[in-house]
Amino acid sequence: MATDDSARTSHDSLGFAHPDDESYAELAVDLRSSVRGDVRFDEYAQVLYATDGSIYQARPAGVVEPRDAADVQAAVRTAADHGVPVLPRGAGTSLAGQGVGKGCVVLDCSVHMDAVLEVDPHAQTARVQPGVVQDDLDAVLEPHGLQFAPDPASSARATVGGGIGNNSTGAHSVRYGITDAYVRSVDVVLGDGLEATFGDVVLDSREWDELLARDDRVADLHRTVRTVVEEHQSEIEARYPELKRCVSGYNLHKVVREEDGERVMNLAKLVVGSEGTLGVVTAAELDLVTRPESTALAVFAYDDLVDALAAVPDALSHDASAVELVDDRVVAMARDAPEYSEYAEPFPTDAAAFLLVEFDSELHDDFVAAIDEVTDTLQREGAATEHLEAFDPADQADLWKLRKAAIPLLMSMDGDPKPYPFIEDATVPPERLASYVTEFEAVLDRHGTSAAYFAHAGVGTLHIRPILNLKTEDGVETMHAIAEDVTDLVLEYDGAFSGEHGDGLARTEFTPKLYGPDLWNAFKRVKTAFDPAWQLHPGNVVYRDSPADNGPPNGRGVGADMREHLRYGAEYSAVEPQTALDFDDDGGFAHLVELCNGCGTCRQTGQDTMCPTYRASREEIQSTRGRANLLRAAISGELDDEELYSDRFQSEVLDLCVGCKGCASDCPTGVDLAKLKAELKHQHHERDGASLRERLFRDIDRWASVGSTLAPLSNWATKLPGSRAVGERLLGVAAERDLPTFERESLVDWFDARGPGVPPDADRRVVLFPDTYTNYTEPAVGRAAVRVLEAAGVHVAVPDDLGPSGRPAYSLGFLDEARERAAATVSTLEPLVADGWAVAFVEPSDASMLRDEYADLLPDSTGRATVADASYGVCEYLDRNRLVEELPTDAPDDRLVYHGHCNQKALGTDHHAVGVLRRAGYAVEPLDSGCCGMAGSFGYEAEHHELSRAIGRILFEQVDAAAGRPVAPGASCRTQLGDRPDAERPQHPIEAVADALDDE
Repeated sequence: MATDDSARTSHDSLGFAHPDDESYAELAVDLRSSVRGDVRFDEYAQVLYATDGSIYQARPAGVVEPRDAADVQAAVRTAADHGVPVLPRGAGTSLAGQGVGKGCVVLDCSVHMDAVLEVDPHAQTARVQPGVVQDDLDAVLEPHGLQFAPDPASSARATVGGGIGNNSTGAHSVRYGITDAYVRSVDVVLGDGLEATFGDVVLDSREWDELLARDDRVADLHRTVRTVVEEHQSEIEARYPELKRCVSGYNLHKVVREEDGERVMNLAKLVVGSEGTLGVVTAAELDLVTRPESTALAVFAYDDLVDALAAVPDALSHDASAVELVDDRVVAMARDAPEYSEYAEPFPTDAAAFLLVEFDSELHDDFVAAIDEVTDTLQREGAATEHLEAFDPADQADLWKLRKAAIPLLMSMDGDPKPYPFIEDATVPPERLASYVTEFEAVLDRHGTSAAYFAHAGVGTLHIRPILNLKTEDGVETMHAIAEDVTDLVLEYDGAFSGEHGDGLARTEFTPKLYGPDLWNAFKRVKTAFDPAWQLHPGNVVYRDSPADNGPPNGRGVGADMREHLRYGAEYSAVEPQTALDFDDDGGFAHLVELCNGCGTCRQTGQDTMCPTYRASREEIQSTRGRANLLRAAISGELDDEELYSDRFQSEVLDLCVGCKGCASDCPTGVDLAKLKAELKHQHHERDGASLRERLFRDIDRWASVGSTLAPLSNWATKLPGSRAVGERLLGVAAERDLPTFERESLVDWFDARGPGVPPDADRRVVLFPDTYTNYTEPAVGRAAVRVLEAAGVHVAVPDDLGPSGRPAYSLGFLDEARERAAATVSTLEPLVADGWAVAFVEPSDASMLRDEYADLLPDSTGRATVADASYGVCEYLDRNRLVEELPTDAPDDRLVYHGHCNQKALGTDHHAVGVLRRAGYAVEPLDSGCCGMAGSFGYEAEHHELSRAIGRILFEQVDAAAGRPVAPGASCRTQLGDRPDAERPQHPIEAVADALDDE
């Protein structure tokens, strides 16, 4: 979980001066002298941290990445000395705007303060730093049979500290409740830099008397909070709704509790849900729960949304551990999303809503009986039309993955109107959900819009997102009017304005309405006691009604209006540039950029492909979200008009994207940074030209042909003493990298001399594409492909008139050259495909070019789609046509570890090689791995070499842990894996299949 500091660019290492914002220059200097962590007050840092997962945007003063509690304390004190507020931030996934603050010093605790400090399995507790990602914590706890109970949908990237700030929870709050129930104690830094620890204190005991005898802030805080709670006890009992979830305001109703006949106060319960306004958490002691050994899941389909909601109390009566809802809109969008389409397949297409009902082994001994009983209630006696059952953990995970993706999926909706979060986690008693939604829909009708529905029906928290265009004044005003109406409606239903995502900029305005004037003043009194200068995240949870109101004389934290600080608003506009690529299917260049909603999926580090550079460096600028935010700032005027073309933007934002295409599939909204990068690099070349190295790699096919012709002399030349140092000095090619070696006999030459081994009248005919690597440096892989295809009865041709696919030119932004090469390739292949030939590729990135990028390069080509439809990876071709089953194979007794290529994963074709290898007789473990870090020319570039290695080390650890012989279809991947100390270059999967052939 710790950051690999060797992978961090630290920005200045790239050779560019990053001037601090002049308004905060002295503060930045003082912070750098007082903290060990990085301090960033330049414009890029401000843009990167101006947004979170919400609809809001507010530029901070700058960012500090504290390394420990001492750094936090120093940063808070220094900011206080300069009169600048402080905002602690986790992963920036907040949905109500808690992760942003105008003019604040942001403390990003996710970079360094991410350790699990201690686990006590016997006491079922853990002590953690705030930046630990929840899934990482649970991975540490799993061997002990324990888990942290709150499970937000964003658990793969959300931090525990952020969860404490928001009082988060998730699908299993029916069973476990919310975060405040599991925070035993917290270490905090208060607004003036004072460190304190808050935990259980028994009231009216010697412990309490000893505490009050102290003359310090901690004693004063306990005294003040007790007085506030006792003075307002009747209002607390009357105003706080009786719900499993209520995360608006401060937890005055939970700070004092009865336990074993004694009254216990714990100010940690008050810090939970305070959104960083009372103290900065530097460590927390958590209570844990046992992890159920197994679960079962049933999904019930309904023809009507209200019928599904009306069934929630009946589902709860069966001791369910989760009762979740998704509507047809969410499922329909999942069907159209490459990353989620397979998970939507089991859901019936004609249903209006679905209830997901889970049972766990701690409550049920017989899952079959439990599901049969709930089916009796919901389907045989109720309105459910049909149901699905899932007992296998993998099947359940697939169903849950769709549910967890609901929020980012909805934000991928085409056009400017989006289902925005602003009242989307209002909570009412579950038994009143059906009638509440009926009245909610009437509110939407009055305002001329509709909404999507999903989430935690079992606890009455239904995420309802009205569809609005916030780029218009009418849209913004309609949002506010809906919020007014819905908060009134929630009060009528004895509900809470927020059951999960907190107040933030979205709901703080309405908190006085929920709690009334007495408790509202009590909240402000608590805020002032903890933070007399209103130094910590002012304006969230509570605000001052006027400068003279209860608070400091600096005017900080006055007023709240949900219409302020919007990411989009009536004044927002973005430039739609003229592009060389076709962006029509993306809604335009600007729309593709704006699809990033800040959900932070690109920050998850334990699964899928996206985002490899962030995984290695843990820097926000190297995440897909970070790049998209800077792109949006550049096209919307937040940054200077020329910033897109500056050396800094090119080097820090674009060049550090490896073009893996993981975001095209893993990003739930489909922000394709590889495509955006290619377009912008093209525009940069058009304006400012290209470097010698870029042109060299662009034309690598030509130079590889020369290298092959001159081999072995060309190979000796690269091994001469000093040759690598010269290559790095003149071309910027990393001296540490072994350059490819060339074969004198290319694949094309070999096949020309050999000829086909299967007659042309065979049932299947395949053109094997001679990509640059396979043709000139690794023809053995091509020969293996020919051998396997022919063993399957396929007539193979390897044409000598096929040029390069254009992949290097495209990746480097030479789009005119890429288009020329694409057109030539299509022109050559189209008549062959029309005559019944298929096209097979050894190299996945070339297959991806024909099937994906050619559509953007040649949108009007009539033959392009025809060729694309007939193009396959070589293992994909074998698998789709079930050809391996007929092959005579006798596989070696090897265990293979399969690392798939990023481009294959983006296209959903990664699984074919695994199937082929298994049918050939191998035991295969497919890795859930990201990019290898080589990424074509990226790993050869001197300034990117260390980052490339750092990305590679993540893969190396996975390969080593799997304990098998690695295979990988990508030439770059094999290069990276082969560069490990004492490691052999892995085989291509097709070579392993060839080794398994028993055809001698």
